[in-house]
Amino acid sequence: MAGDKVVETTGLLGWIDHRFPASKLWKEHLSEYYAPKNFNFWYFFGSLALLVLVIQIVTGIFMVMHYKPDSDLAFASVEYIMREVPYGWIIRYMHSTGASMFFVVVYLHMLRGMFYGSYRKPRELVWIFGVAIFLCLMAEAFFGYLLPWGQMSFWGAQVIVNLFSAIPFVGESLSVWIRGDFVVSDATLNRFFAFHVIAIPLVLIGLVVAHIIALHEVGSNNPDGVEIKAKKDANGRPLDGIPFHPYYSVHDLVGVAGFLIVFAAIMFFAPTMGGYFLESNNFLPADPFKTPPHIAPVWYFTPFYSMLRATTDEFTWALVAFAVLFAIGILLSKNVRSPWKFIWAIVLIAVAFALRIFDAKFWGVVVMGGTVVILGFLPWLDQSPVKSIRYRPGWHKLVYAIFIIDFVILGIIGTKAPSPMLNIISQVGTVVYLAFFFFMPIWSRLGTFKQVPERVTYRPH
Repeated sequence: MAGDKVVETTGLLGWIDHRFPASKLWKEHLSEYYAPKNFNFWYFFGSLALLVLVIQIVTGIFMVMHYKPDSDLAFASVEYIMREVPYGWIIRYMHSTGASMFFVVVYLHMLRGMFYGSYRKPRELVWIFGVAIFLCLMAEAFFGYLLPWGQMSFWGAQVIVNLFSAIPFVGESLSVWIRGDFVVSDATLNRFFAFHVIAIPLVLIGLVVAHIIALHEVGSNNPDGVEIKAKKDANGRPLDGIPFHPYYSVHDLVGVAGFLIVFAAIMFFAPTMGGYFLESNNFLPADPFKTPPHIAPVWYFTPFYSMLRATTDEFTWALVAFAVLFAIGILLSKNVRSPWKFIWAIVLIAVAFALRIFDAKFWGVVVMGGTVVILGFLPWLDQSPVKSIRYRPGWHKLVYAIFIIDFVILGIIGTKAPSPMLNIISQVGTVVYLAFFFFMPIWSRLGTFKQVPERVTYRPH
């Protein structure tokens, strides 16, 4: 130990350590941060999300060097980047592909958390930070989507911002404030540019740091849902843990290599992905006097967009029923204390009455936002006696499979032009999505659960 102390307090590293805790941070978050030894494929996506964040920041900086946030110059500046700036097309396609790949890895990262109960005690705050990151990511993608000033960018922003006008009393003023004008214009472009380049990235980076700090404070979850800190050796090291560095820092390089192969294949051979990553209409300059025949958001927003479109006047009755059932679920919950149970029940019943007062457009906005926000309540909705799906009843896996299929179907419908049949399917899909969460306090407790092992199950590769 004395030798270690000399190394840490002499030379350049010692000089830095006396002024900044470099060695301490390295040990706490890498070399002496003990992670469960049974991580699997699903645990690649956390580090991949961090990688894509770095890609987006770096490529965004290079894009800003040549981009003009001016309604008369924005589209031409993007074309200039693509055609005249040396390797500008690579930077632009890395940024556009990175935006979609960010959502791919984040969706899979969140799905893994749902499978293995990574939102359960003591990781509630880690999960809440993660949901906040997801919300920021959606805002960042929305603000950035307008910047190319193409047809779909312009009209997509017009439709989404107009949704805020549905908010009672303050809606019209709020939508004008967001646009900076009565229509999407140069003022809107400048505002969105400021949010996309400065405001949201700062919040996003702060939340990512908070997410990692909170995770390293309580420790990582694992596929078994076993707390490795419960079993330690004489030196206080978890018996089922291994240092994150070098084991998982090297392990994650496999995931990084595989991801970059897929990323490069898309970027070089299919950067538009058939119109899902970059729509054909966005290669046309914005024209306020020509509305595209079908306005739809990018693929990663389409499941929520489908639920927005599904919310009609008739459908609000279904939402009333769900609000009442959710109130009953809260009352039955063991994780919510008695005073809060009645407060939540009263609030939800009030919401049920309000559903019949305001119009469907407003509730469509609430549903679209609420279907994201409800993810943050998972730590209290899930009443299962075990964390991991490995030890839950077999039919629980079927419930998760239905939820995933439903989410994909909603995403596909969101890319299509509305029709009566698709609207019915999206309403059924919305009911299934909401039922997954609203009934979770009940169905998550049902069935025969397997015995959770005292220590993690691990098979060496």
